[in-house]
Amino acid sequence: MSFGERVGAGRYLSADEAPAETTVTAHELTTSDGATVAGLLRTVPGATAVAFLMHPRNDFSHHVLVPEFLRRGVAVWTQGSRTMGNDLTLLHEQALLDMAAGHVFLRHGGFETVISVGHSGGGALAAFYAEQAGLAPSERLVATPGGKPVSLADAEMPLADLMVLMAPHPGQGELLLRLIDPSVTDEADPRSVDPALNLYSEENGFAPAPQTSSYSPEFLDRYRAAQRARVARIDAVARERVARAREAQRRYKKTGEPADRRDALSTELITVYRTDADARCVDLSLDPNDRPYGSLFGSRPDLTDYGVVGFGRLTTPEAWLSTWSALSSRAGFLRCAPAVRVPTLFIEITGDQACFPCDAAAMVDAIGTDQVRHVRVRGKHFGAALTAEEPTAAVLAGAEIESWLQDVT
Repeated sequence: MSFGERVGAGRYLSADEAPAETTVTAHELTTSDGATVAGLLRTVPGATAVAFLMHPRNDFSHHVLVPEFLRRGVAVWTQGSRTMGNDLTLLHEQALLDMAAGHVFLRHGGFETVISVGHSGGGALAAFYAEQAGLAPSERLVATPGGKPVSLADAEMPLADLMVLMAPHPGQGELLLRLIDPSVTDEADPRSVDPALNLYSEENGFAPAPQTSSYSPEFLDRYRAAQRARVARIDAVARERVARAREAQRRYKKTGEPADRRDALSTELITVYRTDADARCVDLSLDPNDRPYGSLFGSRPDLTDYGVVGFGRLTTPEAWLSTWSALSSRAGFLRCAPAVRVPTLFIEITGDQACFPCDAAAMVDAIGTDQVRHVRVRGKHFGAALTAEEPTAAVLAGAEIESWLQDVT
């Protein structure tokens, strides 16, 4: 298969075939709090090291780095969270318990070296896990930002030996903060727009696609402050709804009345419209790299901003606070990265539309070890090539991983 055939027309790149001698086994694990998660273990003869790939939301079973590790004699464990594919109830603190179950499984499996691999949103999750796993059980978090108890203190949480980060973005909440459209004036109306904050208005500097837009520093300052303000308003709604649910639960425990039980079980969902509005996706002069015009969701963010696809579109109040709020979530990469103290390979992808050069520099600086190698490879966020005539970012990353592993193991 040629490079051009593998690039494809969509956002994602199909993984290469695994080596012929690869064996694959499926496993179901039980977390320390009784949830069930599943994963695939791929191994090749003689493998003593294993790469652990996990994302809080997405299925990494056929991730583009799987064959890259296998070709280099490294086994691969790909695992989902208990809410994989469903943002509705995703709590990052529970995802840590899911990840812990995978680490326990691998340690008991006899591998000498475990490599934590964080791609995209998996990077912040891996850093969050490293932070909490590195603490004494009594010092770990006891609840989500919304107050839901979480039993991290009761979990066995083995640390990885090495870490590989490929195009990690700053975290689900931090990413949404850059993408959320602050011009929304009515959270119940996806068409509501404040003209003074409309990124896609020519009066504010927008140019019709595929021309690059040009925004003034004054507009961008107002825009980014308004993005933060919108997240804060949604936070306030989420906290109010969480408090109302907690009060109903307390009332039911006291009265035992069916009506109070219904109130305790009722969940008021958070709906967030218009989350494809990062100025850097249409103004390529901002934090420039090799990225094409457009966002992770497509080449016309001025249109996809109004569509059904987008981050944090529908969640419980608890999940909003734990995962999607940059102001409340603990799973931001920069917050957690100082706890990463193992040798780390940071792979920046030069055409990324989620981890921009300033993000990558800040993340590398935040990692809590001086054993960090920062490399850059050409390509796009999900591992595809920038053009059909060149190797994919996944292939280039595989070569960098091989070189780094030779130096650290």
